[in-house]
Amino acid sequence: MSKIVVTFGEIMGRMAAPQNLRLRQTRELEVTYAGAEASVAASICNFGGKARYVTALPKHALAEATMDSVRAVGIDTDFVLRTDEGRLGLYFLETGANQRPSNVIYDRADSAVSITPADQYDWTGIFENAGWLHLSGITPALSKTAAEATFVAAQKAKDAGAMVSIDLNFRGKLWKWDASKSARELAQETMRKILPFIDVVIANEEDCHDVLGIRAGDTDVHAGALDTARYPDVAKQVIARFPNISKVAITLRESYSANHNNWGAMLYDAASETAHFAPLDADGNYQPYPIKNIVDRVGGGDSFAGGLIFSLTTPELSNPADAIRYAVAASCLKHSIKGDFNFSTRAEVEALMGGSASGRVVR
Repeated sequence: MSKIVVTFGEIMGRMAAPQNLRLRQTRELEVTYAGAEASVAASICNFGGKARYVTALPKHALAEATMDSVRAVGIDTDFVLRTDEGRLGLYFLETGANQRPSNVIYDRADSAVSITPADQYDWTGIFENAGWLHLSGITPALSKTAAEATFVAAQKAKDAGAMVSIDLNFRGKLWKWDASKSARELAQETMRKILPFIDVVIANEEDCHDVLGIRAGDTDVHAGALDTARYPDVAKQVIARFPNISKVAITLRESYSANHNNWGAMLYDAASETAHFAPLDADGNYQPYPIKNIVDRVGGGDSFAGGLIFSLTTPELSNPADAIRYAVAASCLKHSIKGDFNFSTRAEVEALMGGSASGRVVR
């Protein structure tokens, strides 16, 4: 992969309760730094690709620590803005267990990226030698200013000849910047302005419903039951509304408990009008990875997006069937890793793609 993948969005301090303690129980917090788009960039670099991360951060020591964590995995931070106004956003995490779900509390109001206008970023420099831009539905949920910057980023990427992907990532707790609309109404209105500039859409079933009003038949994600046969139709409906979209990837998570999920995905290719599922059994039928002892599922979707972008931009992995296999295997492995970033290597992902799923010690 010769060209750079650019990601744009907010990075935060992640304040996590240790082990499975609830936030009200603990007096200590584990501090790391993460955000959806930064996590995608980290995956790409850990797989051996090139990624450039764009955001706005204040000028203080915690922001420096944030930058250190991003640079440590090889991400280009040359176009990160350092601002005199705004703060470092935070999120607080308690990790669920069994029937108790994980829970996130956001503290992101007036963060630097949420108040920095689009014209403050050097878009010409940002897209130099870039072949791809990745966005998410999280950043435009922060503020009207951040939504406008996301829209401009997509426009500038297309002007520069880059492919653009977006993870719909509906976060109902964040879409609050227009009190005259519900979170879902605001998300739908905003994202539908951005989608005409998008080539690849990444989502789950809930995102498609919340952002686009499209549902996958008789699916109940909370009951752990997915009607996978309906997902190609969901992708076709997305492409019918936005013919510029060439591929739709939908993650398929069956959640039996906080510790036990089944995991797979579908990639629909508009050019061939074909849906590719992964993983598959020996007979070529969809059979999800059973993940029965989840270490940390936060960042699982971002690791999928990072794996998909890396595979689609790597010639030997770029055909849709291989690309979705790589993305699913990469994100499956992320569920075994603490923190938001996926520290799996390309060799580890390809080993899982090849059937090495026993977890035996590698000597």
